[in-house]
Amino acid sequence: QVQLMESGGGLVQAGGSLRLSCAASGSIFSINRMGWYRQAPGAQRELVATITSGGNTNYADSVKGRFTVSGDNTKKMVFLQMNSLNPEDTAVYYCHAKLRRAILDPSSDYWGQGTPVTVSS
Repeated sequence: QVQLMESGGGLVQAGGSLRLSCAASGSIFSINRMGWYRQAPGAQRELVATITSGGNTNYADSVKGRFTVSGDNTKKMVFLQMNSLNPEDTAVYYCHAKLRRAILDPSSDYWGQGTPVTVSS
């Protein structure tokens, strides 16, 4: 079984910063990519940022220049440093991993439970 455990969400004022962390655990052979998605009330889940095992990153246009995704392959962790937060960033943030549980398994998607981020104006 694979688990993704997020931490670091909370309430912050506009202009402030938060750092999210996510740790993958369980039976994992390899991780292709980890990252963050978010879902605001009444909206669809959307990409925030991802990082591959090789260190390639991808960001949503709305967070470029404000958010930084990083990873630790040995610890199977991904982080999201969020700066200059604004109320539009308010959402539940979900950790995502695309990984293989065994050498012959296909890559599959796994999700964390989500951590809420609220930015007050």
